[in-house]
Amino acid sequence: MTEARTVIPPLGGAAFAADSHLLERVRAVGERTGVDYTDDAAVSDLLVRHRVAVDRATHGPAGWIGGLALVAGVIWPFVGHTAPATAGRPLLAYAPAGPLLVLAAACLTLARLRWKRALMHKELAGYREALGLARAYGIEPAHVPPWLEGRREDGGGKGAAPIPRYAPVERADEGTGTPPSATPPPKPAAVSEYERVADQGGWHDEVGWLLVFAGGIGPAVAVSSGEPLGLAALALVPLAVVVWVAGHRQGSRKADLRPEAVAYARAVVAARAAGVETPDLSPQLRALLDD
Repeated sequence: MTEARTVIPPLGGAAFAADSHLLERVRAVGERTGVDYTDDAAVSDLLVRHRVAVDRATHGPAGWIGGLALVAGVIWPFVGHTAPATAGRPLLAYAPAGPLLVLAAACLTLARLRWKRALMHKELAGYREALGLARAYGIEPAHVPPWLEGRREDGGGKGAAPIPRYAPVERADEGTGTPPSATPPPKPAAVSEYERVADQGGWHDEVGWLLVFAGGIGPAVAVSSGEPLGLAALALVPLAVVVWVAGHRQGSRKADLRPEAVAYARAVVAARAAGVETPDLSPQLRALLDD
């Protein structure tokens, strides 16, 4: 939860203050929920607390028990009859799967209800409403964490609590937001390099082990069949080492670039939250913020 403790709100007070009408409506939402959404420190604390609550609801005892019961219930019919104690006793061999599946359904349903309750807390709902109002006024957050909308960790899906959509509103004035002189953070070359290589690789370990396996099977076949050609498969073992070394180098390069990419992504989010117009974050940088 280290990242959560230093969370940057998707939009902050300066962004809401870019239009006086928007600021008025956001303050009205805050009065209804008891949170000042123009106070960046308060919103940051709110997001930290509720992120913890949502995670606890997701990974609590009910979820673990439900998951284990589901696995046991699915496997039992296939392995239950193999135990000596159930030999010749079909009831013991198959019947326990039913209660296990019922327990799994009950626990997983309870876990989801708790997760949904934590996600729909009025303070979080109010902030999502504020973000929706900002979008209606043409102010788009640089990044909205998936958990805030109840989306998958990879950011996919509509989510159980999406940011509400409102009809576009014509901006009335410039409000009291960021002065025109404010500029977005410059994008270092290392960040562009990270975006280029972030999606590369990820297959080296699997391919390396496959080559080692194939390199071991070949000689075994050669010995058992008397066919020396199978010994040629031993050449796959050094090839596996080459693949692993390439993967290690690629991973090290990504690790070296990652801190600067994270810093830039967080700077863009902070600048957008402060009302500065910034370029959109790439999927690779958004994924860094979601980790």
